[in-house]
Amino acid sequence: MDQPTAYISYKDKRKTLYVFGAGASIADGGPLQRDLLPDILSEKYDNSELATLVKDFISNNFDIEDGNCPSLESVFGYLDYFISQKESLGGEFTTAKLLSLKEALIRLIHHSISESNKSKGVYRNFWEAVDKSDKNISIITMNYDTLLDESFDFLYPSKALIDYCINFMNYDDYDQIDPYNWWINPREPVPIWNEEIPFPIKIIKIHGSLNWKYCNCCSQVLLTPWDTKIDVDAQGFKGRIRANCENPEEIIFDLKCPIDDNPFDTFIVPPSHIKDLNHNAISKLFDEASIEIRKAQKIVFVGYSFPEADVHIKALFKKNLNKDTIIEVVDPFLNNNIESNYKSLNKNTVFIKDSFENYIDNNINIQK
Repeated sequence: MDQPTAYISYKDKRKTLYVFGAGASIADGGPLQRDLLPDILSEKYDNSELATLVKDFISNNFDIEDGNCPSLESVFGYLDYFISQKESLGGEFTTAKLLSLKEALIRLIHHSISESNKSKGVYRNFWEAVDKSDKNISIITMNYDTLLDESFDFLYPSKALIDYCINFMNYDDYDQIDPYNWWINPREPVPIWNEEIPFPIKIIKIHGSLNWKYCNCCSQVLLTPWDTKIDVDAQGFKGRIRANCENPEEIIFDLKCPIDDNPFDTFIVPPSHIKDLNHNAISKLFDEASIEIRKAQKIVFVGYSFPEADVHIKALFKKNLNKDTIIEVVDPFLNNNIESNYKSLNKNTVFIKDSFENYIDNNINIQK
């Protein structure tokens, strides 16, 4: 008997749009952004060729004596200035070398975050609360990590499906994709289990994700749902064939694009005042985010402060926010600067100086 399928659709309005900043992932065990560069510069990466390149550049251009460490925004901003101007930084750091340094730093950030992710169960509590209350939500997250995605597993595939709002190669090149990376496209007919129609939930990872790989040859993006690792020694991604009856041991190999055999690149937009947002997939994510902002009856910001490097995010909301949309800001560290950033969007913003955990218990869990 064939597996029954059905189209699933979104409601015209979204009851709640959640916007997750770094504070949301930190609550669930993710690393602080300010800790990433000190981690990369530590002895942990002494044997890494990528880290050696980055350490040499930073020591030559920033004061790192006595434990000082520049912010990631400062380092990327410095790199991006010379790259955008197509200028070299002396004979040692040519434009080509600066481009390589930028990619090296992005890969090291990818590795540092993926090694640090240890869930505390906060995102799991969030999804359980959503499951009990109302699944007519969507999410925009600024975070690269996959703590939010992985906590969704108990809902997938019968109760709800994640819509990343990207047309992954997983959908169109199914026969060439490792079964471990198979993923249901929520915009096509989906399988129905136990006569229960799943609810689609958009998770718009507007700055990219650790489990997205980009091929700069065919311009396709591969989703590796359960694999966020990057090999800093091999300077690339690894594929895995899990142990099975035919192969009692796991087989690890260089992960390349199944279409053109090209090595994959990372897919994360680094923190910088100069951001290249012209990528087709990024443009698509911004279009989807605009739609969700306009459709939302209520928007809840969690652990997000509109940092200066995210002027593009402020512009996104300023252009699309409806005047009658309810705005809530959840942050245990609220201050005048953060409140001022939000009041410039909506003067009727409600500020909740509390933890994400408590907000879940006191607000989402009581909604029906």
